[in-house]
Amino acid sequence: MNTATYEVIAASSAVNAVAAFVGGLVIAGALVWAVRLGISVRREELDPPTPEEQPKLPAEGAIHEIREMREPDEVPHAVDESERLMPYNLHAAGSKHADDQHRKRWVPGSSGSFGSGGPGRT
Repeated sequence: MNTATYEVIAASSAVNAVAAFVGGLVIAGALVWAVRLGISVRREELDPPTPEEQPKLPAEGAIHEIREMREPDEVPHAVDESERLMPYNLHAAGSKHADDQHRKRWVPGSSGSFGSGGPGRT
């Protein structure tokens, strides 16, 4: 770029400079307003809980994992085929406690995973 280009830019950018300055003032004002709003919201929030207000472990200690075998809970059939099942007709969980609590074990030769080259169920 040469000096003639700079002169053209300087002459035509007087309005642009004023617009940029006003735009900068608007943005700076919006940022100041946002910070002040954030400070006022933080002041109205509750204080963090004290150590005495923190949750405590039960007297019997920490709750441990429970392992159990589950079986699918079947969807109940409607009394009449035209009757719709409503959400309150369904159970809360999709599975229930199984009567047989023995874990199923893999028997060699009875199955093979996809691509393992095993014969599958024979």
